[in-house]
Amino acid sequence: MPEEGEFYGKHGEPRKYDSSFKGPIHNRSCTDIVCCILFIIALLGYFAVGILAWSQGDPRKVIYPTDSRGQFCGQAGTPLEKKGMLFYFNIMKCASPMVLLEFQCPTTQMCVETCPDKFLTLVKAYTNKKDFDYYKTFCKEGVTNTMGIPEILKQGLCPAMLTPSKPFTRRCFPALGLKGGLITVGNNSHFDDGSGTMRDAKDLVDGVKNATVVMEARQVVMKIFEDYTKSWYWILIGLVIAMLTSLLFIVLLRFLAGIMVWVMIVMVILVLGYGIFHCYMEYAALKGEAGANVTLQEIGFQTDFTVYLQIRQTWLAFMIILAIVVVIIILLLIFLRKRILIAIALIKEASRTIGHVMCSLFYPIFTFLLLAIVIAYWAVTAVFLSTSNQPIYKVFNETMCDHSRKTCDPANYSISIEKALCPDSECLFAFYGGETAYHKYLIGLQFYNVFLFFWCANFVTALGQMTLAGAFASHYWAFNKPDDVPAFPVFSSLGRSLRYHTGTLAFGSLILSIVQIIRVLLEYLDHKLKGAHNKCTKFLLCCLKCCFWCLEKCVKFINRNAYIMTAIYGNNFCTSAKNAFFLLLRNMIRVAVLDKVTDFLLFLGKLLIVGLVAIFAFFFFSGRVKAFEDTAPHLHYYWVPILTVAVGSYLIAHGFFSVYAMCVDTLFLCFCEDLERNDGSAERPYYMSSVLREILLKDKAGDPSSARQQDDEDDDKDVVLKQPQPQEEDEV
Repeated sequence: MPEEGEFYGKHGEPRKYDSSFKGPIHNRSCTDIVCCILFIIALLGYFAVGILAWSQGDPRKVIYPTDSRGQFCGQAGTPLEKKGMLFYFNIMKCASPMVLLEFQCPTTQMCVETCPDKFLTLVKAYTNKKDFDYYKTFCKEGVTNTMGIPEILKQGLCPAMLTPSKPFTRRCFPALGLKGGLITVGNNSHFDDGSGTMRDAKDLVDGVKNATVVMEARQVVMKIFEDYTKSWYWILIGLVIAMLTSLLFIVLLRFLAGIMVWVMIVMVILVLGYGIFHCYMEYAALKGEAGANVTLQEIGFQTDFTVYLQIRQTWLAFMIILAIVVVIIILLLIFLRKRILIAIALIKEASRTIGHVMCSLFYPIFTFLLLAIVIAYWAVTAVFLSTSNQPIYKVFNETMCDHSRKTCDPANYSISIEKALCPDSECLFAFYGGETAYHKYLIGLQFYNVFLFFWCANFVTALGQMTLAGAFASHYWAFNKPDDVPAFPVFSSLGRSLRYHTGTLAFGSLILSIVQIIRVLLEYLDHKLKGAHNKCTKFLLCCLKCCFWCLEKCVKFINRNAYIMTAIYGNNFCTSAKNAFFLLLRNMIRVAVLDKVTDFLLFLGKLLIVGLVAIFAFFFFSGRVKAFEDTAPHLHYYWVPILTVAVGSYLIAHGFFSVYAMCVDTLFLCFCEDLERNDGSAERPYYMSSVLREILLKDKAGDPSSARQQDDEDDDKDVVLKQPQPQEEDEV
């Protein structure tokens, strides 16, 4: 037929009947060898980068504050082990704008055991031996009672004054307060700066503010870390509950697929409805409260996120978002109600397949372990790379000096030319850097670390997809189910994937990683140019980010189906991707209607599990329920464990439901192949079950291939009906 030939010319040739084909081919050869070798070389280079980073890096630079000599305060096993606080000689010098550029105050900093707790000037302390002994604990080594005050100050051995301070992120900052509308320090609104001049306490504010500009984020991180240390076992319990709930849903889907899908749909709507009700109650409860009507724009960014929960606008935004989600879900359910019935039947068939390959339910645990190793290796390598710089010292001075902000050597700075030309200057620790070849290419090593992280993570995900596809295909192409199914289909498929198709997995994951790294670079570029680019540049960046997001989704879809075809036929990546693409193109309507509706229903299942576990975590950690009030830990931010449990629950639910999604995709491709290979006659019987055939043939595409297949099936039915058939064949 000309029309049929034209159709297949555009969409590839269909599979021909092959009596020797019995499912995933066992006699196969290695594919994409070049990419396999490239991946192995890249892994060896990744290990080399890790070893180099571990030999050069020092995570103590992140944990401990550093004094003017580059020493770590409070580090165990050093003379400064008991001196865990960093003390600033003159905190008011931190008010300099250079602090915001160099993240370092131009004043001497030293490690001390405790922060000063009283006002004291060097002149006053010098007259009292007890006070001077206390004062010397905040001075450099070498200060004696015989030295005069001018000599001590000239050599910069002691600060000119001490102010009452409190520790903040292991640093001593003035204990500022508010009394009678005036800013105070140590309950006093004025203080002696050490030169006999009385200063206002508010003069310390700018210094403290600039000194803490880098520390606020660290304070939040420290509080979050402390919350994790208090609640980690409760978080684990929440994740275990999520895992058991997911497993229970999967088991129930196996036996009660139809009922469970409708239960999931109803419960998702109920959970979202309760979320809307709770947001409204919080919104109404804040009516009339002081400060509750402040807008989010007015309050700006706050490190204490609980502040946002005291604003009515926050709960109003949550309520609107949840209402929009509920409306979208209800509209989708109304318009897809007929397709949902077919998708439910497809999920039932997938449940039967998984019931015969039960070990597939536990494969996501193996994937999680591999991904955990990849993430841990990337994180540790990133920390060591970022801390592998050398301490850089610069010249800091109060008066004009040509050598200001130039690098210096603290060991012999007292006899250097810079010191002679600038007598009041000091050589202080500035930051971590370096001028060696290793430090010049450090940004390149960080980029390589990120790229290999994407490549390895995508490889692990691809390995799981191909392994499960091979196992489910083995079940589909078994003529007598489950007798002809291999004994260990998952392990057999895993062995074939690693032995023959490591290169194919590396090829597909490499393409995806390149797209993802481009998206990361676009986000980084957008962040760097924020506030500097015009509307045209902003529009161009937005278009690029949107295009590459769509491209990533397309690549993931093509890769997923290419891995299924490779698991079945053992072809290389390009051939498998082409065959899968044309096969789906010849069944486009079935793909759009059935496959995506099934994905939507499985997504609702994930959403339900996350919602149930998150609601339980909210009532537990927020202390809203009196029964849990004494049991729940007292946290800085109770949203930290709630978000962790919610994200972890989604990942766990996604891991279990991804088995179902992979089973549905594999069954669908095998079904399309089965329709093209066979015609349902006694010589060429279908491998699909009668239930699956009834499900998918209800939704035939109105294209020439479907018409041809249906005509052939009708002719074969007439022939078969005219001939007496054995009972076994009728049952088949």
